[in-house]
Amino acid sequence: MAVFTGYLEFDTKGDTDIIDVTSRVAGIVASSSIIDGTVLVFAPGSTAAITTLEYEPGLVSDLREALDRLVPQDMYYKHHEKWHDGNGHSHIRASLLGQSKSFPVIKGNILLGTWQQIIFIDLDNRPRSRKVVVQVCGERA
Repeated sequence: MAVFTGYLEFDTKGDTDIIDVTSRVAGIVASSSIIDGTVLVFAPGSTAAITTLEYEPGLVSDLREALDRLVPQDMYYKHHEKWHDGNGHSHIRASLLGQSKSFPVIKGNILLGTWQQIIFIDLDNRPRSRKVVVQVCGERA
């Protein structure tokens, strides 16, 4: 079994910045020459998340609003006592969404639904420079 690791690097706006990384992940899968296997997409950090979504403006807005309802930014979080950075909500949101997702790679392509894109979400309360690890494991041609 072969393993290939690639990285995505980009700057974010923070405050639930939602970025479609599907094409960049697909590019790494193509570079790996792995035909059948699995791709893992992982966001290091405790205020970022990886998930899937139909990446269109309405759903992007709906997701932001749902996260605001579920884990409001303006609530009191005990985490603020430790670091005074005001991002307790960011950590909770990231914990609920998760930092990684795995997808099948079949015939050199990521298996996704027709309206399913891989998204990175920066949940921190300030802009950040982020790195995402993309690891492809499987059989090469």
